[in-house]
Amino acid sequence: MVLNIIIGVIIGAIIGFFGARYMFKKQLRKNPPINEKMIRAMYMEMGRKPSETQIRKIMASVMSQYK
Repeated sequence: MVLNIIIGVIIGAIIGFFGARYMFKKQLRKNPPINEKMIRAMYMEMGRKPSETQIRKIMASVMSQYK
């Protein structure tokens, strides 16, 4: 009886971990913590005019971390 409860808790924790990780990654893909507007603002603060290629490269780098 006690063994069944322990096994159930362990299985539940494993399923909960992977479910939460999946949902978290899905949210980050949908709403990234940084967007193109923020990248442009950072470049402007450094006194540089960013090209569209640089912005797309940075966004691709950021988004690749969430896959």
